[in-house]
Amino acid sequence: MAETQPHSEKTDGKPAEETKAKAAPAKPQAVYARENIQVAYQLDWSLTIFWRKPLWTDDWFEELQQATEPDGSRLLKHRFSGPGISLFLVSTKPEVVPFNIPRRVKGRLQHLLRDRVKKPFQRNYDLQSIGSTTREKLEGYLGSQLEHHPEEDRTIRWMLSDMQVIRPDVALSQPRFTSHGRFWSNLHLVMVNDWRWRETCQKNIEAVRAMLIRVADKKKHLLSRIAILPDHVHLLLGTNLDVSPLSIGLSYMNNVAFVYDMQPVLKPGCFLGTFGEYDLGAIQ
Repeated sequence: MAETQPHSEKTDGKPAEETKAKAAPAKPQAVYARENIQVAYQLDWSLTIFWRKPLWTDDWFEELQQATEPDGSRLLKHRFSGPGISLFLVSTKPEVVPFNIPRRVKGRLQHLLRDRVKKPFQRNYDLQSIGSTTREKLEGYLGSQLEHHPEEDRTIRWMLSDMQVIRPDVALSQPRFTSHGRFWSNLHLVMVNDWRWRETCQKNIEAVRAMLIRVADKKKHLLSRIAILPDHVHLLLGTNLDVSPLSIGLSYMNNVAFVYDMQPVLKPGCFLGTFGEYDLGAIQ
């Protein structure tokens, strides 16, 4: 009797187990989303646009304010800072992608002036993030925060002092450029722990710090500072114009959760603020 070969299920001449596609690892479900967090924010910008021909009346400003409001951008002020140069103070919601600020202001205004001026603007623009304080003062404030925590936190303060990230070579004061624009886009992100670092180990804190650095590098953010405090974390970032502050904040929050196996270790909220070389008082 002929020897019987063991049965092996085949497909196209190959063992079935070789043809089965390997299941891709499931993507971790985001812990934090816009629907389940509360966002405190102060996002302010100085926008400069350039006219092809000088125009000295801004009787269109109130109408432009109404036109841009649905975009999530509130025009607070306007003035002509020179012949053919318009300077706007703009406040935005966290969902607004900064790249859309000049595009929509110019587009809405061009539509309003369509019967008066054809192609009124040059293509270039300046966009600067500003805040209630300057970059220099904000960095100084974060640098001194550990000293202000209670004396009973001396042990945790000593440990956290080695966890701070300070990168003086990251020049958030310098402009960056798009094909038609010069910009400063600096973001202050604050995330609040749902516990105190004393209740976790140094290894986990180091893992959080390493994760924040990796995220910044992957997203090509200019990471200037990480201030890890007993109950919250500050990041100072230079960001690109093509992603909203909200998306940036959620990304960092969910990556911190990833360190803890997607547990909600942060409180469901954050602060998002812009800052720059000038404060609101200087602009106004």
